[in-house]
Amino acid sequence: AAMKITTEELRLKDSDARTADWKSWGPYLSERAWGTVREDYSATGEAWDYFPHDHARSRAYRWNEDGIAGICDRHQIMCFALALWNEHDPILKERLFGLGGNEGNHGEDVKEYYFYLDNTPTHSYMKYLYKYPQAAFPYQQLVQENRRRSKQDPEYELVDTGVFHDDRYFDVFIEYAKADPHDLCIQITVANRGHEDAPIRLLPTLWFRNTWSWTHGTARPQVRLSRHRESLVAESAERGEYHLHFEGSPDAIFTDNDTNTQRLFGIPGPSPYVKDAFHHWVVDGDKSAVNPDLLGTKAALHYQLTVPARQQITLKLRHSRSITPHKEQLGTAFDQIFTDRRREADEFYDSIIPASADADTKRITRQAFAGLLWSKQFYHYVIREWLHGDPAEPPPPEARKHGRNSQWTHLYNSDVISMPDKWEYPWYAAWDLAFHCVALARIDPTFAKDQLILMLREWYMHPNGQIPAYEWAFGDVNPPVHAWAALQVYEIDRQQNDGVGDTAFLERIFHKLLLNFTWWVNRKDAEGQNVFQGGFLGLDNIGPFDRSAMLPYGERISQSDGTSWMAMYSLDLLAIALELARQDHNYEDVASKFWEHFVYIANAMNHMGPDEVGVSLWDEADGFFYDVLSLVNGERIPMKLRSMVGLIPLFAVQTLEPEVLDKMPDFKKRLDWFVDNRPDLTANMACMRTTGHRERRLLAITWREQLVRILHRMLDEQAFFSPYGIRGISRYHLAHPYMLELDGKVNAVHYEPAESQTGLFGGNSNWRGPIWMPVNYLLVQALRRFHTYFHDSLKVECPTGSGNFLNLDEVAGVLSERLINIFRRNASGDRPVLGSNTLFQSDPNWRDYIPFHEYFHGDTGAGLGASHQTGWTALVASLVFDLAEDQKLQRAAKFRAGAGA
Repeated sequence: AAMKITTEELRLKDSDARTADWKSWGPYLSERAWGTVREDYSATGEAWDYFPHDHARSRAYRWNEDGIAGICDRHQIMCFALALWNEHDPILKERLFGLGGNEGNHGEDVKEYYFYLDNTPTHSYMKYLYKYPQAAFPYQQLVQENRRRSKQDPEYELVDTGVFHDDRYFDVFIEYAKADPHDLCIQITVANRGHEDAPIRLLPTLWFRNTWSWTHGTARPQVRLSRHRESLVAESAERGEYHLHFEGSPDAIFTDNDTNTQRLFGIPGPSPYVKDAFHHWVVDGDKSAVNPDLLGTKAALHYQLTVPARQQITLKLRHSRSITPHKEQLGTAFDQIFTDRRREADEFYDSIIPASADADTKRITRQAFAGLLWSKQFYHYVIREWLHGDPAEPPPPEARKHGRNSQWTHLYNSDVISMPDKWEYPWYAAWDLAFHCVALARIDPTFAKDQLILMLREWYMHPNGQIPAYEWAFGDVNPPVHAWAALQVYEIDRQQNDGVGDTAFLERIFHKLLLNFTWWVNRKDAEGQNVFQGGFLGLDNIGPFDRSAMLPYGERISQSDGTSWMAMYSLDLLAIALELARQDHNYEDVASKFWEHFVYIANAMNHMGPDEVGVSLWDEADGFFYDVLSLVNGERIPMKLRSMVGLIPLFAVQTLEPEVLDKMPDFKKRLDWFVDNRPDLTANMACMRTTGHRERRLLAITWREQLVRILHRMLDEQAFFSPYGIRGISRYHLAHPYMLELDGKVNAVHYEPAESQTGLFGGNSNWRGPIWMPVNYLLVQALRRFHTYFHDSLKVECPTGSGNFLNLDEVAGVLSERLINIFRRNASGDRPVLGSNTLFQSDPNWRDYIPFHEYFHGDTGAGLGASHQTGWTALVASLVFDLAEDQKLQRAAKFRAGAGA
C-alpha cells in the first residue's frame, strides 16, 4: 500500500516548487562570528587575535552575525536570538564562549553545553537546549587553566570547573513553530534544576545585521516599539515590516548595532548607543546606555524572573508580519500551532527512520538530523571587497592583497550553507559538505543537491577548476569526494522517488566535475605517472610532517591516499557517465575515458617497480599501501606508517552489471579491447576478464589477495579495529612508533587515541589514532561493493584471530554496528560518546542529549575535537538506514532461498 505523505513532506514539496517559501526563515545564524578569517583585517592574518571574544559584544561584524539558538532570514537582514544573565556573570550572555585557536591546549574549543534536539527540513519546528550555570561563568578559569596545560594534557572543560555541582543550573529550551512561512511562534522554557529558587534575566533580542557602516549613504533599518506597546516593530527595505509580539510587561530597550569605538579604540563614536549597550544596561546598571527614544537597529525585551527550585517558567513570543494584538497572537491558537508542529515532526521522522530501529537508535538518528539542520548558516564572504576594503572604512593593509586567499578574487559567497560546526568551524569545508549532503539526502534531497551544485557554481569554483576548500586557505586541497556524494545523493533520491532518478541534476553536476577532475590531473601529478601529491588531503596531522608544506630540499611525497582518491574519483565519474549513457549513448565515450584513467592510476599504485620511475605504493612484504618519499638524489623511501592512508585504496571500487554492459556496446568494446591488448596494465588489476557473482565485473585497485591481506590488518583489534570503528592509525604504533629522519631531524608518529599531542596542522584535529566517521562510512560502503562481486566466495576472519569467518557484507554490518555503538547505551547503560563523566552518563537531564563530535577516542569511543560537528558525523544516521536496508535484503534473500528449496 502507498504510504501516506506527511504534512512536512507536503511543505517540502511546496518549498521545492516555490509555491510557499517555508525555508525563508531558519536557524541560519552562526554561533561564532568572531575569530574568523572574514572579520580579520590585520596585516599578518592573525584572525583569533584581531577579533577576539572580548571584542564580540562591542564590535559590529562586517560579514555575519552570531547568537544563541538564533534564527534569521535567508539573507540575514533581520536576526533573532536569546541573551541571558544569571545576575552573577561579568558579561551578558549573548553568544557562546570558547577558546580561540591560540588559547586552547588543543586549539579552538567551545566551552559551553548546548544541544540540537529537533528540527524539520523546512524548519517548521525546531528545538534547542542551552545549559546555563547559576554561578558566575568561569571565563578566566577556563582561559588560564587551558593555557597552563600542555598538549599532553586533556582539555579543561566547563564541567571540570564545578559550576554544575548540586544541579545549580538552568535548562533553557528554545522552540520555534511556524504558523506559515513568515509567522514564527517562539517558546522559551527555563527549568531550574537546582534545590533553591534562582534569578535569571531573559532578553529575547531582535536586530539587523550591520549593512550601513561599510558604504556611504546606506539607509538604516529600524526597530521600534509599537503604538500599543505590545510588539517590537522591525522594518527594512529588504524584509518589509515584522512584529515581535510578546507577553507580560518587560522593559523594551533599544540601541544600534554599531561598534563601541570608545571602549575598543579610545575614540568617541557618532552615537552613544552602541552594540554592547544591553550589557551595560543589565550588568552594569547603566540606564543611559540605551536609547530613551525607544528605537534603534537592535532591541531586546528584558524579563526579570525568579524560577522556583525544581520548577520551570515558560515565555511566549511571536515573530510575524501580522499587527493583530498579542492576546490573539499568543493565546490558544499559539499553543495549538506548537501541538500540531510537534506532532507533524514526529510523523515525518516516524515515516523516514527505519521501523526496525529500536527506540534508542531512533533517538540517535533524529538528533543527528536535528544537528545537521541546525548547522545551516548564512555564510557571507566577498573576497574582492574583503581584500580591497569598503568605501566608508579605512583601507586594509597592503600586505593582504598578496596574502591569504588573494588568488580567489572571483569568490562571492552569500548563501545558506551546511556548516561542519557553527562554533568551531563556522565556515564551509568542501569535503565535509559532501558527506553532509549524503545524510541530508535522506530528509531533504533538494537541499542536498543544491548544496553540491553550489560549490561548483562559477562564483565558488575557481576558474582553473579547483573547488574552494575553506576560508583559512581556499586553495588547500580536500579529498575529491564531490562526485561520490553526487552519486550517493542521486541514488538516495531515486530510491525515494520509486526508481526515477534526477538525471538533470546528475548531468548538470557531471559537466562541472569534469573541470575539477582536469584541475587535479594537471596540477597534482608531478611526474605524469598517475601518482598524485594532493597535500594534507584533509587528514591533517596523520603523517610525520605537514604534507601541504614544502619539504626542506624539494623532497616530494607520492601519496597512497592522494592517488587512491583520484582512482575513486575516476570510478565515480565513470559510474555517473554510465548512468547518463542510459539516456544518451554519447556518454559511453566519456565513460571509456574515465575507465582508462582508472586503469592507469591502479596500475601505477601497484606496479611502479625499481626499474621504472618510482617505487610501488604497495608493499608486498607488509601487505599494505604506504606513501613513498622521493628524495632529490632519486632515492625513494616507503614511509611504513600503518595509517588510514593505506586503507583508502579500498575506496576505489565499483562493479559493472552485465545488463548495463550489454546496453553499452561502445563502452564494452573499448573495455574488452583494453583487457585483451594491454595486459601490462590490466593483468593483475582486480578481476577484469573473470566475472564474479551474477556475472559482475570488478573495478578496484586491490585484487583478491591484496584485499585479504589489508583486511587482515584492518580487522585486527590490536591494530586498526577498535570496538567503535576503524582507527586513523594502527594501535601497533603505540609500542612501535614510526620514525623518519629527514634533514637531520627525527620525525616520529605515535598512536594517539585522543587529542593530538602535536601542533602540526592545527590544534584540535587529530588523525593519529582516533575514529573518524566519514572514512569509516566509506570503508563500510567499499566492503559492501566488494561483496556484490565476491559474495560468499570470499570470507575473512572478523575480528582477526577470532576464528569467526564472515563475508564482506557481514563485515560491513559488524563495522556499522560498532560505529553506531559510539552513541548507543551499552550493557552498563552508558553511551561511549559521553566519556567517563558520571553527570553526563547518569543524570536524566543529560544522558539522552547526544553530542556528535568531530572524531572519537580510538579505544573508548569518547567524543573528541569539535563537539557539534553534526555534519559528517551525522553519517551515523545513514549507517542506520543502510543497515536496515541490508538486513531487509538479507531477509528477502533467505526467503527466496527457502522458497526455492
